[in-house]
Amino acid sequence: MKISIHGDHVVITESIKNYVESKLSKLEKYFKNDDAIETIVKIKVRGNMQIIEVTVPSKLFTLRAEERNADLYSAIDLVVKKLEGQIRKNKTKIARRYRDKKGFIFNEDEEEEEEVQTQIVRRKEIEFKPMDEEEAVIQMELVNHDFFLFKNSKEKCTSVVYKRKDGTYGIINAR
Repeated sequence: MKISIHGDHVVITESIKNYVESKLSKLEKYFKNDDAIETIVKIKVRGNMQIIEVTVPSKLFTLRAEERNADLYSAIDLVVKKLEGQIRKNKTKIARRYRDKKGFIFNEDEEEEEEVQTQIVRRKEIEFKPMDEEEAVIQMELVNHDFFLFKNSKEKCTSVVYKRKDGTYGIINAR
């Protein structure tokens, strides 16, 4: 597994680098060809919080986890635990969906996890009217949701506005 570590307002020391690499090496057992896996690690400091983001992109899907903690080493432990949980939880679903595709990356000899059935419990229809981003934020707040799908009149595409953990807003445009 190739690991790329970047720091934002933090110097990545050799001990931090070694700790991240040793913890992320636990994930190698899940991948067939772990040399082909490129893992991107971003470490940030915001106030007294240490934030670590780990992204594992592949041709078929992307794993991503983020953790915040006052102690960087605790945040690293927690983010690896979260990634391992994501892999175990979704491995069977991913294997079933992509097994015939070239480049399938999970080891099949790992013990099978009990599959959790995906269950859609509610469907909703919305009026899809054109609006600007400000109006979409207002609509999202009115329905008390964390996201809102709308037809973006400015960008001429379908967009999603969402509330971020820090209280700001983000926009995803689908073209």
